[in-house]
Amino acid sequence: MVGNHRQDKPVIRAGMIGLGMIFDETYRPFFEQVRTSDLYRREFGVVGVELAAVATRTGQRAEAYRQSAGNRIGPFVSIHGHDAAEQLCRLDVDAMCVATPDDRHYAAARAALQAGKHVLIEKPSVLRLEQLAELDRLAREQKVLAKVVYHKLLDPDHKKLRTHVADGILRHVNSGYCSLLEPKQISMSQFSEWVQGRNPGTYVAVHYVKLIDFTFFHGTPARLKMVTATGQRGLVGPPEGPTWDSVQLRMVYAYPDGREAGFDIHTSWVNPDNFPGYVEQEVQFRFDNGVWNAHQRKRGVEVCVEGMSPNPIKMTPNHHYNGTFLEPWGERSQRGYGIEAIQRFFEEVAEVEFGGPPSEREQRLERVRLLHYNDLSADWNTVATVHAMEAVLAHHKEGRSGGVVQIEEGRLTLWLPGSGHTETLYEPQTGL
Repeated sequence: MVGNHRQDKPVIRAGMIGLGMIFDETYRPFFEQVRTSDLYRREFGVVGVELAAVATRTGQRAEAYRQSAGNRIGPFVSIHGHDAAEQLCRLDVDAMCVATPDDRHYAAARAALQAGKHVLIEKPSVLRLEQLAELDRLAREQKVLAKVVYHKLLDPDHKKLRTHVADGILRHVNSGYCSLLEPKQISMSQFSEWVQGRNPGTYVAVHYVKLIDFTFFHGTPARLKMVTATGQRGLVGPPEGPTWDSVQLRMVYAYPDGREAGFDIHTSWVNPDNFPGYVEQEVQFRFDNGVWNAHQRKRGVEVCVEGMSPNPIKMTPNHHYNGTFLEPWGERSQRGYGIEAIQRFFEEVAEVEFGGPPSEREQRLERVRLLHYNDLSADWNTVATVHAMEAVLAHHKEGRSGGVVQIEEGRLTLWLPGSGHTETLYEPQTGL
């Protein structure tokens, strides 16, 4: 249980695993801002948050950040090495943030939960359903929160979409298309260490997998029925290798009346670096009574600066996700829904720990666990899609393309066309 106090106010001590691009864009500005402004809600009052410790592979990023941040951040412990995450979990921290490459999420989150820490994991939470079940079990056993960052759910356009669906204005989604294309610098420089053997589907498609699942099907009797995928190789790695340049994912949901809804999600991290926007993102969803089109790169601003566009100033910037601003009252700020998602997690931790008497902590914990937009317990369909996609792509790499994963009563079964071969990927377990 959180028990740290500084200057007559409770303080949540945070641990950070991974200090890459995601940390710099979202966690760093949050920790720097909350150092001077604190959290406040009527439910829990004033609560401080401090970055107490970080874990990285070499320690170089931590020291570089310490030097560049100066007094914008307080003193923190830096741990590095192959077991840095495990070491960090033994320190006096209350909440752990996991922002490592996606295939390292499970080990770090498991160590944190075993140590009784609240945990926030970057998407995707994990890559396999048995890992999800284990983390959820540990969170319940240790009576702590286990949450996932799906910051696109907080995008104003996506919140308005969900509002229309919840209010019955847009009725019965039939199909949809989503696209997210990132520049080559993502796969070939910023994330070059960990993209080997990986694919952009697990890195970015999960944003839209969760958006679809939460916006259209949360609380409905519709079920995830089928997942299939294909992809391209040859730019980031060799054409015959396990590293994918782009992935096309298809999900099908089944309604109780026999109707189905199909969704295609195209992702890539080999867009040209001189593309006029940071990321190319668009969606279209078709309903019985309407159509929703959104293009996150073309929603209001075009700019061109001689000698600076398209790099470092993009011609069609997205100021909603994360932007630096000079406020009208003269203050410099950095804000956006990417940072808001981090702040919400710490507000949820504060509500559990400080939102009432200790005797009612478990009731508060269960109430916050019902926030299905980010709770690990609500991540089954997203992780099932990732689990299925990775299995299909693994067979594709070996020359057996066209695999389809069927989901029935919690069981994932892979079918390979023309071979008569089936493979059980996952058998349902109790407790999730």
